[in-house]
Amino acid sequence: MAELFGFEIKRKTAQKELPSFVPKTDEDGSGVIQAGGHFGAYIDMDGDKVKNEVELILKYRDISAQPECDAAIEDIINESIVGDHDESPVNIVMDELEISDKMKDTIKHEFDSVLKLLNFNSYAHDIFKKWYVDGRLPYHIIIEKGNPKKGIKELRYIDPTKLRKVKEIEEKQDPKTGAKLIEKVDEFFLFQDKTMNGAEQGLKIYPDAIAYCTSGVMDPGRKRILSYLHKALKPVNQLRMMEDSLVIYRISRAPERRIFYIDVGNLPKGKAEEYLRGIMNQYRNKLVYDAKTGDIKDDRKHMSMLEDFFLPRREGGRGTEITTLPGGENLGQIDDIIYFQKKLYKSLNVPVNRLEQEAQFSLGRTTEITRDEVKFKKFIDRLRKRFSDLFMQLLRTQLLLKGIITDNDWKEWKESIVFNFIEDNYFSELKQSEMLRERFEMLGSLDEYVGKYISNEWIRKNVLRQTDDEIEEIQKQIDQETKTGENEPPDGEDPRWQNNQ
Repeated sequence: MAELFGFEIKRKTAQKELPSFVPKTDEDGSGVIQAGGHFGAYIDMDGDKVKNEVELILKYRDISAQPECDAAIEDIINESIVGDHDESPVNIVMDELEISDKMKDTIKHEFDSVLKLLNFNSYAHDIFKKWYVDGRLPYHIIIEKGNPKKGIKELRYIDPTKLRKVKEIEEKQDPKTGAKLIEKVDEFFLFQDKTMNGAEQGLKIYPDAIAYCTSGVMDPGRKRILSYLHKALKPVNQLRMMEDSLVIYRISRAPERRIFYIDVGNLPKGKAEEYLRGIMNQYRNKLVYDAKTGDIKDDRKHMSMLEDFFLPRREGGRGTEITTLPGGENLGQIDDIIYFQKKLYKSLNVPVNRLEQEAQFSLGRTTEITRDEVKFKKFIDRLRKRFSDLFMQLLRTQLLLKGIITDNDWKEWKESIVFNFIEDNYFSELKQSEMLRERFEMLGSLDEYVGKYISNEWIRKNVLRQTDDEIEEIQKQIDQETKTGENEPPDGEDPRWQNNQ
């Protein structure tokens, strides 16, 4: 069955598993099983472990629909993925890669084809949201059978609730120490649709046929992949309960309630109770609040909204009397709701000031940018770097299938390949411009010390923060512009120009 739906990129030299008594630690939440027999006998797709993971993913999707949580998620995604009609949301950068320009153009062309297969320019927002909410993003890599050199033909999204990565471990016992050493590790994916019954019907798929990008957040104890929404589970539930209780309290305590003192005279106890019950049914207003739908209706099964009090009064009293109880006080206070809303935003690493709609992001000096915005920017950068693993897997598969590079080449080059995402919130631009302005202001105050206490090269490296390559390139440009007459050198008294000529 695996041959129909998966493939394996075979290496010329298989890497031998080094002896150890513990398996390698991966950030994909793979389930570990012992080799021997049919895999279906050891992996129960409906077992507690997988069932819990499925339920966890469904919980993530449920809380993501909560309004405050959805607003925070949209802030994160909008900062991470910036849509542009003229430019792709992400570009590949190979400046540090020491290969020919022709090879770079080839790799860039293949990367563009991968983006087209994902339809990333149109659905980047949706793809990133699926990965962020579920904590994992699997794609089935489809190639043409019998002609894999044509590369990837199609990419199909897989519901992560139907897919499970598994590691099959073969062990042998060391005769000297008696310890069980891992001899071989076989990785594969198990796919099972909800319509299938029984673990033995799961499809075993080679790992090369699946692009599997995870959040990298793991539960160390249970070895499960967690979503970035995991920290928000409790704050969202608390916020829901507080909002429901607040609505019920407001509706039940806001109106005034009446107290009926009914004069029963000398009626016996049974007759007095019957008379009082008749008065109650006549004047009672039974309205209730349904917390599930938010409706107000007449139903005795729910919490009462308006409840009048009927009290008997014997002969000798002041007769029948009707008084009112005042409504609840301090109904306008929502400090507890605001607290849990802020707690929710903090759990998602979103600046709390974004919760307040009237708050505006300052486009002035960088000193006006809050520390929370700086931390949020770093968090977005981490998300982008982790999400880029999807591009790395697809690009590697595409290049290996077409025979453009070898597996050893990829191992050497992958650390030098970077994916650059478009920026949108002006923070980076403001930061760079402010830094340049401060540096040049400092440069103007150091003119009298150049050549006496400090050198021109020291200023360029320590004040302007220029690298050796930048210094060389800038100096060439200055010299060229001076020869063409675009720049006129200052007075010869400036030692910086004397040293550079």
